Amino acid sequence: MKDDAGMQIPTYDDVIAAHERIRPHIHRTPVLTSTYLDERSGAQLFFKCENFQKAGAFKVRGACNAVFGLSDEMAAKGVATHSSGNHALSLAYAAGRRGIPCHVVMPRTAPEAKKAAVRGYGGEITECEPSTSSREAVFAELQARTGAEFVHPYNDPRVIAGQGTCARELLEQVEGLDAVIAPIGGGGMVSGTCLTLSALAPHVEIYAAEPAQADDACRSLRAGRIIADDAPQTVADGLKVPLKELTWHFVRTHVTDILTASEAEIIDAMKLTWQRMKIVMEPSCAVPLATILKHPDVFAGKRVGVIVTGGNVDLDRLPWMKG
Repeated sequence: MKDDAGMQIPTYDDVIAAHERIRPHIHRTPVLTSTYLDERSGAQLFFKCENFQKAGAFKVRGACNAVFGLSDEMAAKGVATHSSGNHALSLAYAAGRRGIPCHVVMPRTAPEAKKAAVRGYGGEITECEPSTSSREAVFAELQARTGAEFVHPYNDPRVIAGQGTCARELLEQVEGLDAVIAPIGGGGMVSGTCLTLSALAPHVEIYAAEPAQADDACRSLRAGRIIADDAPQTVADGLKVPLKELTWHFVRTHVTDILTASEAEIIDAMKLTWQRMKIVMEPSCAVPLATILKHPDVFAGKRVGVIVTGGNVDLDRLPWMKG
């Protein structure tokens, strides 16, 4: 489906097709609960644990849908992207499963654990400076050299349809949800969530959670237009990128609100989840819980799906470590 500007908008039929296409290559991730966090928040929280996903992050859903949807002729040239980490390693994983090349532009400051994972899946890394402008310029040179198919980390209908399969599973696993919340950077997961919930459960409120130090999506929603920061600084390394036209379409149309949390609140929520739920999540994934604890009045008494987007953490550089 195309909008008035000619932009390709994925539909829920695309989500269904994506789920069938990617099912052999992904996990149906579990939903976990915590009595302690329910008591702390005043809500019933259902954590959709994409940190247990293949390649350690939800992004493998969209990456697999893009890679396995390519014709043999297109696939032969390989795929390419720019990413701070989880999309890069997810695309490398998907390309490895199909046996095709994968070229990735990553910021030189990206976590070493994520770079190692990309290389481990067979991806080839080209480093750039930690800004949106640098990554896009370096990527343009790489794509011109390789001729590989560009799979954007989030502004791609194939990727958004793949991410929408996460919310589809969540609705099958938990009945009677009042709200769903996910982290937002570029907006791929939030867009996929909007796509699925607007089709299957339009009464469910959709919230996005963002670091206060990288709050361009929040400011965009308030202003009614995309506001893009070039190089924000936050511990939530996966949430530094701005919205694009396709994800903005879903955010402005379906998102109830975007809530923010400070760096300290994000780190506290991450540590609390490690301690109480015994699961490894990365800082970006702690932002939803941080905002729930910060805004208890918004979620009090509600059944809330919380999408834990990934668990690729540099264990030698945990954010609460000193020095």
